[in-house]
Amino acid sequence: MHCTSRSSIILQREIKNSRREYTAEAAGERMGKRIMKIAVTYEEGNVYQHFGHTKQFKVYDIEEGRVSAAQVVDTEGNGHGALAGMLLGLHVDTLICGGIGQGAQEALAEAGIRLYGGVSGSTDEAVKAFLAGGLKYDPDVRCSHHGGHGEGHHCGENKHGCGGHRCENI
Repeated sequence: MHCTSRSSIILQREIKNSRREYTAEAAGERMGKRIMKIAVTYEEGNVYQHFGHTKQFKVYDIEEGRVSAAQVVDTEGNGHGALAGMLLGLHVDTLICGGIGQGAQEALAEAGIRLYGGVSGSTDEAVKAFLAGGLKYDPDVRCSHHGGHGEGHHCGENKHGCGGHRCENI
């Protein structure tokens, strides 16, 4: 299926742009002295693996290529597309996450938030890697599900015999 909607065109441009090297130093040059903000989907210190179901973000303020502050922010029950608006309200420039669906990617692209998906491990380590220019991410990450699979079921896991529920590369 080939989409040519305005949001699809914006998303395609954003995906191409996200494949370019983008570091805090380069962002600082573009943004002057403005604080860069990086949000990471968050659960118990790690990158949460399903953007649309995250209950918290860890938001990092970046000044002169270094973390100057960080705080955990509750999503207050917001999910999927509403999260892009929430991040925009927090003045977030960049999102680091695990899996993420196409609709959420489009909402982030429309909000001008740069996306680095397919990341796992410690949130602090992911931000350090991003700042150093060495974050390993997947520009083609997709979450291929939307539906209930039970509490505690994370994207990418095969719990309850639900092997078709996963994040995948396209």
